[in-house]
Amino acid sequence: MKRIMFLAMLLCMTFTVFAQDNAKDNVYGFSLPDKNGKEVSLSTYKGKVLLIVNTATGCGFTPQYKQLEAIYTKYKDQGFEILDIPCDQFGHQAPGTDEEITKFCTKKYHTDFPQFKKSEVNGTNALPLYTWLKTKKGVTGTYKAGMAKIMEKLYNKVNTEPRAKDDIQWNFTKFLINRKGEVLARFEPTDDMKIVEAAVAEAVEAK
Repeated sequence: MKRIMFLAMLLCMTFTVFAQDNAKDNVYGFSLPDKNGKEVSLSTYKGKVLLIVNTATGCGFTPQYKQLEAIYTKYKDQGFEILDIPCDQFGHQAPGTDEEITKFCTKKYHTDFPQFKKSEVNGTNALPLYTWLKTKKGVTGTYKAGMAKIMEKLYNKVNTEPRAKDDIQWNFTKFLINRKGEVLARFEPTDDMKIVEAAVAEAVEAK
């Protein structure tokens, strides 16, 4: 009996380690809270190309919603999804409730892709998904000195923890995920959206 219990425990431990290792290799071991706070496993999106974006409704980059919706419309029938995660850590540029944010986006930009609960992407309370994403792809570009200084000032007004080396720098940072759940690329909000779309197209076409 003891031997059977030992083998069962060993099997359980092995499965747990495997699951943890698997989570480190792809996004499917993570989840995101929807607007009602219910956790949605990213395994729901297995086999699809994903673009994960932290967004804001009152940012200079907010018009990117229009371009994101255009990319989504073009590729959604080919197994592509955009996961929209509003975040208010950057200059308080995502005010309002989740319902108000959704209403703004659907009315002004006619967005049709999944929008999740407003969450943090940096610091102690960052979504585990984002902690993992940042280890896979660090900051990919530099910002003009003047812009970087303003961004840092606005960020520090909202957050008590300073940004770490590869933390999200601002709203509309994007992570591209392939059909295996692996991180392909990270795009800063200043990157040309044509480059983003080209990368999405290549990922969608890849088998």
